[in-house]
Amino acid sequence: MNQFNFPPHTHLLAQELLKHSRFKLQQIHEWAEWIGYETRNKYSLTDLVGNPVGFAAEQQKGLFGFVMRQFFGHWRRFNIDIFNTNRELALRLNHPFRWFFQRIEVLDAEGVMIGALQQKFSFFTKSFDVEDPRGKVRYQVRSPIWRIWTFSFTKHGHEVAEVKKRWSGLISEVFTDRDNFLLTMKGPNLDAEDRLLILAASIFVDLQYFERKAR
Repeated sequence: MNQFNFPPHTHLLAQELLKHSRFKLQQIHEWAEWIGYETRNKYSLTDLVGNPVGFAAEQQKGLFGFVMRQFFGHWRRFNIDIFNTNRELALRLNHPFRWFFQRIEVLDAEGVMIGALQQKFSFFTKSFDVEDPRGKVRYQVRSPIWRIWTFSFTKHGHEVAEVKKRWSGLISEVFTDRDNFLLTMKGPNLDAEDRLLILAASIFVDLQYFERKAR
């Protein structure tokens, strides 16, 4: 065990996240998206100069996974694994089957829950909470209608982080789900666990609000 109380594989990813305040999360494009098929979600995570920090990949493979993606989109049950720079499992995102109020549980490399992302009811904003393992709200995340590509993480009214979707180019925006995000850690007291949950939340943002099936 280590100073963050995480297993070693999760610890390595946490160390990388503590080195910088800004990161780029880019969805990896697959050719089948050009002809309208939903493919497994994959992401690369780098610092601003392109050095790798980690990567993520949806685990549902095979014909059944393919069919479920086409017809049920982000409502279906699926897992996304996040790996460190040694290609070792660092986090697992578990998404249960839900029609409403989507949820993802965030687990470390040994399957211990470190938090969850829970969509909230809202008329005029995109809204979800970052929860601790006991269900207590750790951060509130909101995207107002005048900033539909920007998601602000707040605690006691103070912004501590931001996830912002970036323009991917006309062709990519129209014909694929190749989304790009900028993650900014603003709070001076954000620890390793906070940063791991914010990383997980950036993937939740894409799945919930920018995937074709989500729209």
